[in-house]
Amino acid sequence: MTQHTKADRVKAGRDLIKAGSKTLKSSETMDGGVKAPIAIRLGAYGRYQIKSGYIAGVYTARAFPKPPTHARGLIAEATGETEEAAIKALQSAIDLRETRRSEHRRTDTRTGTPVPTSDEYLEALNAINLTQPQRAMLLALSLAEENGLKRVMVARAGSYKSTTSAKNALANVGRMISSYLFSETDSEEPSILLDGHALIVFCDDSGHEEKLSNWILHPELCAAIRIAL
Repeated sequence: MTQHTKADRVKAGRDLIKAGSKTLKSSETMDGGVKAPIAIRLGAYGRYQIKSGYIAGVYTARAFPKPPTHARGLIAEATGETEEAAIKALQSAIDLRETRRSEHRRTDTRTGTPVPTSDEYLEALNAINLTQPQRAMLLALSLAEENGLKRVMVARAGSYKSTTSAKNALANVGRMISSYLFSETDSEEPSILLDGHALIVFCDDSGHEEKLSNWILHPELCAAIRIAL
C-alpha cells in the first residue's frame, strides 16, 4: 500500500500550498477489498486552512478555520479536474465570499470605520485569544447593549485602575479582530489596518448628557459576543 509523502511545495493560484500528507481511515471496496489510504495535503490561504486530495473519485479542496481556533466546520469547498485546479477554484470561492461579506458591512459615520457583520465578528472572536479582563469588559458592555457603560465602569469590569488602560485593552481586541478579518487572501490587494478601539465601541453623540462619556458596543459585535462568550 503506497502513501503520499512528498515534501515539495505546490503553487496553486495566489498562495503556496505546503505539501504534506495525512492518512484517513481505510474503507472497504465493493468487492470486499480495502482501499488505499487517502493522502490529504494541508495548506493555507489567508486565515484559512486548506485540505485537498482525491476523495471519492473527485479532486476536492476544502477550507476550514486555521488552528488554533475555537471555531469548527467547513468554510468553503470546491472540486476540479486536478488537485491544483480544485485548490485554485477554492481560493476563488473564498475571495468571492470575502467580497460578498465586505458588501454587507456598514460604515460607522462617526469614525468612517467599516463595521464587520455579526457573522464576521463571531468568526474572529472564535479565533483570537482574549484575556480575562478583556472578556469581562466585553461581556459587561454587551449586557448594557445600546445604553453603553461609563468608561470608569468598563475599567472596573476589567479590574483596571484607569480608563486609559481599559481603552488600550479594548483597542488590542479591536486590532486582533482587524488583523484576523482584514488579513490578505489576495496578494494583489493590501490588507486593511483599522483603529482597534473604533472597531469595538463608539461614544454616544445623541446629545444626552448622561451618556456622553459612555462606551457603546457596535450592535453587530454585541450580538456576536452573546454567542461566543
